[in-house]
Amino acid sequence: YFNPPPRLTNPGGIRNLIAVSRPVMISESPTFTMPPAPQDADALVCVVDDDESVRCCFERLLRSARLPVETFASAGHYLERKTHPGPVCLVLDVRMPGLDGFDLQKALAGHCEQIIFLTGHGDVPMCAKAMKAGAVDFLTKPVDEEILLSAVARALDRAREFRAAHAARNAASTMMRSLTQRESQVMDCVIAGMLNKQIAAQLGIEGRALTGTEVRLLRCLAERH
Repeated sequence: YFNPPPRLTNPGGIRNLIAVSRPVMISESPTFTMPPAPQDADALVCVVDDDESVRCCFERLLRSARLPVETFASAGHYLERKTHPGPVCLVLDVRMPGLDGFDLQKALAGHCEQIIFLTGHGDVPMCAKAMKAGAVDFLTKPVDEEILLSAVARALDRAREFRAAHAARNAASTMMRSLTQRESQVMDCVIAGMLNKQIAAQLGIEGRALTGTEVRLLRCLAERH
């Protein structure tokens, strides 16, 4: 599917292509985290970079860490991909023909993909822009492989959290739609901060009947928040 990466002439291996370098504005020195556990087998790492040698290099590294990988030559090609059903980490170049990395980040706002920017032309304002828009990390090329793998692990963790929260909101919305008219009235009172006796007086509900209804509604509220 992709041409093989260039043959290296000395034993440095992948580290000749991914050399040690400090990232821009990294808050802490991350520690390498092992690849996803079996229950996270649906995780996916996508590399978006217009440089074929970079795509091949990172694909080899990520596969060596037992991470499922797909590569894309442009932001447009990634947007054409069918939505992945599991957590996604996007390793994204900044400067690319057509849509650049920031354009893709904007297009994916509110989606589950968690983004790591990786660029050879980074500066502090660019890093600040990426992080303010929700990027997990902003790294410069060349980058140490363990720093990259640690960032990928954190991005996948955040993607799982995003998906879990999204599922909980959907479940709460489904529960809200199933409420009876009277239960919806009680819900409005609960949200308004009214006490049990106040709600009972407002709606003419007996205390015992209110207690059972309110428990259900409070549970719904807890899931929603």
